[in-house]
Order: sequence, then C-alpha cells, then structure tokens
Amino acid sequence: MANDSKTWRCGKYELSFDRPRIMGVLNVTPDSFSDGGEHFDQDAAIEYGLAMLDAGADIIDVGGESTSTWRPGFTPVNPDEEARRVLPVVRALAKEGAIVSIDTRHVAVAKAAVRCGASIVNDVTGFTDPKMVEFVATSTCGVIVMHAGEVAAPARTHATVQLDTSAAAFVAEKAREAAAEAPREAEKPARRRRGNLLGEPKTEAKLPGGVVQPSLPFGDPEPAPGPTGEQKQETPAAEQAAPAAEAAATPEPAPEPSDHLAAMMRRSARREEAYVPTSQLRRFTLPDSAPIMRRVMGFLSDQARALIHAGVSRDRICIDPGPGFGKTANEDIVIQRETAKMASLGYPLMCAVSRKRFVGAVSGVTEAAERDAATFGVCLGAIQAGANIVRVHDVTGFAQFLNGYWAVAKPQPRRAFVAVGSNLGHRCDNIRAARDMIAEIPLTCVSNCSRIYESEPAYETRQDAFANAVIEIKTELAPLVLLDELMKIEAELGRDRSKKAKVNGPRTIDLDLLWMDGETHGGKKLRLPHPLIGERDFVLVPLEDLMHDPARFFRYNGVEVKEPEDRVGHIVGELGRM
Repeated sequence: MANDSKTWRCGKYELSFDRPRIMGVLNVTPDSFSDGGEHFDQDAAIEYGLAMLDAGADIIDVGGESTSTWRPGFTPVNPDEEARRVLPVVRALAKEGAIVSIDTRHVAVAKAAVRCGASIVNDVTGFTDPKMVEFVATSTCGVIVMHAGEVAAPARTHATVQLDTSAAAFVAEKAREAAAEAPREAEKPARRRRGNLLGEPKTEAKLPGGVVQPSLPFGDPEPAPGPTGEQKQETPAAEQAAPAAEAAATPEPAPEPSDHLAAMMRRSARREEAYVPTSQLRRFTLPDSAPIMRRVMGFLSDQARALIHAGVSRDRICIDPGPGFGKTANEDIVIQRETAKMASLGYPLMCAVSRKRFVGAVSGVTEAAERDAATFGVCLGAIQAGANIVRVHDVTGFAQFLNGYWAVAKPQPRRAFVAVGSNLGHRCDNIRAARDMIAEIPLTCVSNCSRIYESEPAYETRQDAFANAVIEIKTELAPLVLLDELMKIEAELGRDRSKKAKVNGPRTIDLDLLWMDGETHGGKKLRLPHPLIGERDFVLVPLEDLMHDPARFFRYNGVEVKEPEDRVGHIVGELGRM
C-alpha cells in the first residue's frame, strides 16, 4: 500500500507517502488528446494549475509537447517552442508554492524550468540522454524515470510463397544457393572480447563514472545490407526482373519521422492496428508477464542505477512504467497487474494511466475525456498494490474518490496545529467556542491547547489588541477538507469574509491551519506549512506551550523563522488558560 516509509526529495521539498500523492496533468499544448488544447493559453494554464492545487493536487506536471501514443498525429516540438509554452506557467505556479514537475525530454527545457522553480524533471525517454543525466546529477531536483518503448519483440513477417516447377526457377534457385555459399566460406568466426563481437557497433553511452547506459529502442532496425555489385552480376536476369516488378506493384510506405520518439510511437500505432486476435490462437487471455516485466523492470532498474552512479541520490528517483508508450492494451494490463513487483524495487512508483487507450479498452469508453471513472478504478488497483503517486487529469474527482476511500480503508490520525485569534466581542469566549467546535469536526479531536495570550495587532495596527492561542489536533481528514471545516466554524462564529472586510482587520474569530504532519501544499487557498509562521510572534509564543523550540522545528521543515525583535504581533500579556 501507499502508506510506506518511502520519501521523495524534490529540490527544497520532501514528499512522504503515508498517503497517495496526486499529480495533476497540465498540458500547455494545442493538440493534447485529453483536453483538446483547452489550456494552451498561458493565463488559462496558470489559472487551471492553481485550481488543481485548490482541488487537492500535490504536484502539477507541466508539459509543452503532446506525446500521446494513441494519437497518430503526434508532432515533435522543438525545445525553443516548448520552453516558450511552459516556462511562464512553471514560474507562476512555483511562485505560489506549488511542487512543479516539468514533463520534457529536452535538456535545455529541463534546465530552464528548474531555474524557474520546477522541482521535478519528468523525462519521457527515461534519462537515456547523457546530457540530461549530467544535468540532474548537478541539481537537487526529483527525477521520474519512465519506460517508453516496446516490451515485446517485433512480430516476424512472412513473405508469400509461390511454387514454380519451371526449369528457369530451378536454375535460379541453384544460382541463389551458390551465391549464398561463397561468402560463408570466406567468413572467419568472429572472436568475442568483453561480451561484444569484434566489429559490432557500440550503441551504449558512457555516463560519468564509467557507467554504461543502454539506449531505448526508439530507432528502427538497420536495413539488411543489399547484394554487392558482383552478386548482382551473377544473379540471373529473370531473378533481377522479379524484385523490380514487385516494387512497382507495391506502394511506397510513408516516410518515418526523423525524431526517435515519434518513430517509436508511429511504429507502435502500426503494431496496434495490425494486431488481429483471430489470426493467432492463444491459450490465455493475456501474454506471458515474465518477458514483459523483465524488459520494463530491467530498464527502470538499470536507469535508476545509472543515475545513482552519476551522482543522483536514491531518494530523488521515482519510476514510471510508461503505460501507453509503445505498448498494446494487453501489455498495459499485464504491467498494471504487476504493480507490486515494481513497487518492490524500493523507489516511489507512479501510476500514470489517466485516460489512456487501454483504460478505454477495458471500460468500453471511446472518448478519452470520458474515461475518468474507469481511470479511478485502475488507479485504485495500483494504490492497493503499492503505487505512491497517481497522475490524473480530473484532480477534483479523484481527490474526492481518494479521500472517501482512504477515510474508510486507512485509519491514519495525523498531528496538526491551528492558530486561533479574536479581537471583537468576548475574545476568550470566542476562542473557547472555536476549540469546542473544532473538537466536533468528523475524524478530528483536540489533543492539546496553549494558553491564551494578548498580542499587538499585526499588519493593520489601527485596531484593538488580539487574543491568540494555538490548538493541537489529530485528524484523519485531508488538509483541504480540514480547511473547509475550519472556514465553516469561522462563518458560524460571525467572521466577515466579504470583499468589504479588510483582510487583516478586526474579526470575531480567525482560524489558520499552520502545519500538518507529512503535508506540503501550495496554491491560493492553502499553503502548508503556513508561509507566515516564521514572522508571527503571536503564533510562535503560544506554540512554545505545545512543543520544545518551535523556531528550530519549523526551520527544520524549511520555514524561515525571524528573530523575536523582527517579528510582528508581539505578545504583551497572558489572558489565562484555554
């Protein structure tokens, strides 16, 4: 299950997996298969990214090149155009405290995105580019190693056999045998040295430290060498004429794209289209999992080790089997059923099946945008088998789905701190009433309370002094769900949040979610840890009643804590116990 001890370090952030994490998909492209280019406009993309954060996304995956294998019209995007699309979006989301992943296979785009605030590099080619490996080895970002390639050997093609008993055919056959026998006698057995045949081309790249990195099977196989000039002369005229006639009768195939990834995807589409179940009788509904998983897990393990040898720490690496990339629906199902085996490799594991073609195949849903419910079902199976991160398009729906499932399936109380303040009416009574109402929130209890302190007003100084306290709670609710419950309490106790009310002005009650165990969050609605903890004396002093040295605690959690004399809202007295 997802509640394990794995952690994922992504730049200044550290993600724990006591619950599954949600990665929202943000395609800044004009031709995405799932959203039809709805977020190609940069302002629309930024707004949608912030909305996904407010809906429950832990990570936003920003991509500027559509690489959906089911879509035959895939067109590679050059790095300059890709950077123009994604960098303003990455910068804006990172500024709001979001954990941003850049979905790219171009090292120049990855470098620029990390400089703009991205914390994760999601490489669809699995870091087979030595330059990409060299870059991430010198940074602190998290990395996602994805498998994109075929998982089965290409099917053999059989030429049509036509019997001919004529004398001319007999002579031609003898000539072919003689021509084939001559070079065999001239060949000498090749000697092996260090596992390679002498004279074989080397296709592996060397990484820093001498690590060997295998190449992904993106390129098409080299064409077989044609006959030499002498062999052509020895071939009978009748035999030479046959290939020419055959070539004239066969239409020329469409040229393959020069981009390796595009070539692999085009080849995968042809393989899917050519697949006819009735042409090959099978004893089982799915292909054997062993060769498929050897190829997928072998690649992921090899690439992860290569990154580690290059200098990337193990706790920065996440793996993704790459559903839909070069794989048939049957192969994708086999891989998903083996999620537990992939999780056993020890790296955080991503489930990125959202709206994929095989999800439509098992659910009978043709339109990609209508496959969310089926996506949730596949994701749930992956979570139960050990997946840690779920990459989805419909964040709102999946967050509700996951919160409902997790509340019933996984008892998981976590510690959190809520700051309480009031400067209107009976201040201390307002704080005590808020405490009692917090204790009534579902799946939540109050475990401890600080004393009530009086403080100077902060930010808006021309108002009455505040009464402040901090309440320690245990809750099984997701952070955004808990925040909604706190806002309901504010409304019930008379907090005015209308546009006419000053943001930091007088209020009957103010509830701030300061910190929750294992949670990091960004966005307009909620930031965790609270970004202003470190400058608020009226928060840090009450916290001293609940923990030893809160300044040190929050500094360890990445919060900048100011010295007492530099803070706002200084404590001026004590008003009693809660």
